[in-house]
Amino acid sequence: MISYKDSGVNIEEGYKTVNLIKKHSKKTFIPGVINDIGSFAGMFELSGYKNPVLVSGTDGVGTKLEIAYKMKRYDTVGIDCTAMCVNDILCHGAKPLFFLDYIACGKLDAQIAESLVRGVSVGCLQAGCALIGGETAEMPGFYRDGEYDIAGFAVGIVEKDSIVDGSTIQDGDILIGIESSGIHSNGYSLVRKLIKNLDMDFNGKKMGDVLLEPTKIYVKTILSLMKRFNIKGMAHITGGGFIENIPRMFRDEFTAIIHRDSFKVHDIFKYIMSLGVNEDEMYNTFNMGIGFVICVDPKMADEIVNEIERMGDRAYKIGYVQAGGAGVCIK
Repeated sequence: MISYKDSGVNIEEGYKTVNLIKKHSKKTFIPGVINDIGSFAGMFELSGYKNPVLVSGTDGVGTKLEIAYKMKRYDTVGIDCTAMCVNDILCHGAKPLFFLDYIACGKLDAQIAESLVRGVSVGCLQAGCALIGGETAEMPGFYRDGEYDIAGFAVGIVEKDSIVDGSTIQDGDILIGIESSGIHSNGYSLVRKLIKNLDMDFNGKKMGDVLLEPTKIYVKTILSLMKRFNIKGMAHITGGGFIENIPRMFRDEFTAIIHRDSFKVHDIFKYIMSLGVNEDEMYNTFNMGIGFVICVDPKMADEIVNEIERMGDRAYKIGYVQAGGAGVCIK
């Protein structure tokens, strides 16, 4: 007789995985969660809102995962998975409520799956949202053994009259950039082409560990700012770097004028540039040291920068909004 296990799918390893990850999801439960991991669907009860709008986002970690395979370190990419989703929905002023993950592999290893979900859990705790469900798919012959893919889905909430949509942005408004933690989760196809030695020393660390530095989660900082200040627009600097992402906060025709000497470019980006990537390509691929950008009234800019730094993040006035045209001008 032939069993499912003979085809390469180990159901018992799946059961073990679920039991291992339950403790990580429970740490994230916030008011509103009304069932446990293991049901057919996660449930979340909404309360305390007058005219709520649900805001959703989904994303993955991309080819950064290959660095994790080679380093045999899987905990940080789970944080990346959460960050890529919650930072996106944050751009519209949404508070993340709950998160679901999807893990796919060729051969399931419960310990590796637990490490991945542990990272997702850490990310959810940083974002203040609950990990209420997910899926682990074992697909032998489709993924090579030892390879994993991970993606996530976040749902947040915002009062309809508090949605940040760029509609109030005006000529002369100031752009404030909040520092990134490193490369985050974009541009790794280029990174992997250029950097082969993950064991080399880079500023006192293994290069592989530098490349696995997880994406910063900006949720608590931004939600705190929104209680005190009028934030007109926001951009998460992901794939496409400055050039593609900053204009996404504009509803009308504006140009973002960015001063290249206004913030510190991380050493890892300077190193990548030294390997033959020109500066224009860098700003169109990477975050260059700025992971999140907000647009504010000039009268509030200095106070907002001071408040961000009081909360523990580095922030810079990186430029301003100019009426007309469309896109980004870096000078």
